[in-house]
Amino acid sequence: MARKNKGQDIHGWVILDKPFDMTSTQAVSAVRRIFDANKAGHAGTLDPLATGILPIALGEATKTVPFTMEGAKVYRFTVKWGERTDTLDAEGAVIATSEVRPQRSAIEAVLPDFTGEIQQIPPIYSAIRVNGERAYDLARDGEEVELEARAIRIDALELVDCPDADHAVFEMRCGKGSYVRAMARDIAHALGSEGHVVALRRLVVGGFVEAESTTLDGLREMAHKGAASEALLPVQTALDDIPALAITGEEASNLKLGRSIVLLPRQAQELKALRRPLMIAGKDCSFMALATLDGQAVALGEARAGRFQPVRVFNLPLTGVDRV
Repeated sequence: MARKNKGQDIHGWVILDKPFDMTSTQAVSAVRRIFDANKAGHAGTLDPLATGILPIALGEATKTVPFTMEGAKVYRFTVKWGERTDTLDAEGAVIATSEVRPQRSAIEAVLPDFTGEIQQIPPIYSAIRVNGERAYDLARDGEEVELEARAIRIDALELVDCPDADHAVFEMRCGKGSYVRAMARDIAHALGSEGHVVALRRLVVGGFVEAESTTLDGLREMAHKGAASEALLPVQTALDDIPALAITGEEASNLKLGRSIVLLPRQAQELKALRRPLMIAGKDCSFMALATLDGQAVALGEARAGRFQPVRVFNLPLTGVDRV
């Protein structure tokens, strides 16, 4: 029996402008089919009713997803005053109402209370696990869900527009784990009102911005012309904040075998000068560097005590590596 084709070895990032009313998982599947890629994942879930930047990693780029997840995100969202829904967005049922319609001056006055490191209780309709179950699954089954407040970082929160008495448009720059829907709920409560999100768009994820994005229709058209690869960004695109270490073909060959390499004194000094505090998925990655050959990612590793020890090797075709 012939082995089923699982797709091609396609490596890189696609910065998708996710359409409305599509889950992030569905979006990843659609991109994977367009490229016939054997492996795909995304960096940062977007709700089905949200649009905007959804970075999708193909092949070896999936190994860099945690670095993108830690990057700052920028959202633009519209809050409707006077109603709170169970999902905190337009998809849910109204569970609380208020006659209060906040004025612009009142809204602007409370925003400083929602910047910096703050505590936020996530929406019950979220992917957070409670005793091994997703909170949204428990909520949909009618079970009472209680989530604890978590520390999040809000770098900036701005009132962009008040198009009418019932709506306000905000832009927020935040760190990992921040929920826009919960922010709408909490701002409304601080103003003595109720509120929920009726429009949400993500503008930035880490180093990925709208200008680099493409739509599904655009990708399909490019694929029809045999030019889908033009939408692919290099694997190392998500690692722009990681110090780079240029290596030789022989060193690349050793790293591919999991062996450490010796750093020249100059290299060690340069990497030390570029070192900065960096936590990825709860791990200290301050000593992390990216080894590259002719600009191509070879391995992520730690530069310590004059040596570079590979931690994660990229299985990408590299010219001149296998001649040793």
